[in-house]
Amino acid sequence: MSKSSPVGRDTSGPFDVSEIGVLTPYLDFGSIRLAPSQGMQIRADIDDTSKKVVALTVEVEGHRLQLQAFASTKSDGLWESTMAALIQGIATQGGLMESVKGILGQELRGSVPAKSGDQSISRPTRFIGVDGPRWFLRGVISAPTINEDVYARLVSIFRSAAVSRGDIAMPPGELLPLRLPVSDKNE
Repeated sequence: MSKSSPVGRDTSGPFDVSEIGVLTPYLDFGSIRLAPSQGMQIRADIDDTSKKVVALTVEVEGHRLQLQAFASTKSDGLWESTMAALIQGIATQGGLMESVKGILGQELRGSVPAKSGDQSISRPTRFIGVDGPRWFLRGVISAPTINEDVYARLVSIFRSAAVSRGDIAMPPGELLPLRLPVSDKNE
């Protein structure tokens, strides 16, 4: 599959860590670095079983942007095959996704079934993705109703992210390791 990224990705983001200056203030979560922004809350999503950080969730005005970075090759992209898998997987759960042209290129828009207490609800969701050099960054935007201005702000936060692929050999599609920015030295 060919790589899918917006025109000017190397100058407008999302960035490879090699493309950002050392003076730029970023919060370092390992494979993903985020530029702090006013009114933005960041939460690390931790897997209950492994106790590892598996995603970062940014919240702005009741909207959530979940970020994950994956290993890929220099030549092949993951976004096209990821979109096809998401459409199929969400359909089997009773949701609906369609591919549309968004701010970054092709994105998925639709609704995903979710639990709210005892009842099932349908949550408006958008998937965005960019293939970078040897990595793929995926974002999932959701809210009770998606406000286009907040959506554009979340895409801007997504674009300001920097991905650190590292030099470890990893199969394409494997989640790049995340960590909390400040660790307790008394562990």
